[in-house]
Amino acid sequence: MFTGIIEQLGEIKKIDKEGSNIHFTLSAPFVDELKIDQSVAHNGVCLTVVKMEGGTYVVTAIQETLDKTNLKNWKVGGLVNLERCMPANGRFDGHIVQGHVDTTATCKNIRSIDGSWEFEFSYDSDHITVEKGSITINGTSLTVVDSTDNSFSVHIIPYTFDNTVFHTLKTGDLVNLEFDIIGKYVDRLLEKKFSK
Repeated sequence: MFTGIIEQLGEIKKIDKEGSNIHFTLSAPFVDELKIDQSVAHNGVCLTVVKMEGGTYVVTAIQETLDKTNLKNWKVGGLVNLERCMPANGRFDGHIVQGHVDTTATCKNIRSIDGSWEFEFSYDSDHITVEKGSITINGTSLTVVDSTDNSFSVHIIPYTFDNTVFHTLKTGDLVNLEFDIIGKYVDRLLEKKFSK
């Protein structure tokens, strides 16, 4: 389980295709603290460390992950939001994040607001957002500002802008979305109740 509080930025060093899988080699400031079999969220996608080599580590994405996320667009030299699993004795600073991406969204607009930024996103799925609710964008726990059908906006403070991949985003870029798990359960329960 994750909290959506980004620890570090990682850099993609190498991309290797093997069948339908892709192996990503990354560097990160905490690479020496990682171990094989450890789960790490990469732009909100929970991936398992499968190899450690020369100050880098390797994770593997299967076809389903590539189909549902923006990992298929990663390029060597690109930056990635990283978060290790929440320690059992740690503070819960964000919200419940599973590292299971629901869909991707397109960045529709970026607007500077006198010291912060407003990012607008649109997506194609049945999931919903609510104003002041939680959303995870590329692994970052954020609060929804405005919400309409299939679109929403968030505001980004300077610290988050500088220390996550938000400073690299451009209009038209794809991001990974994980909707609030509590909202997903409520939606599923209502669907079951009213489909009888």
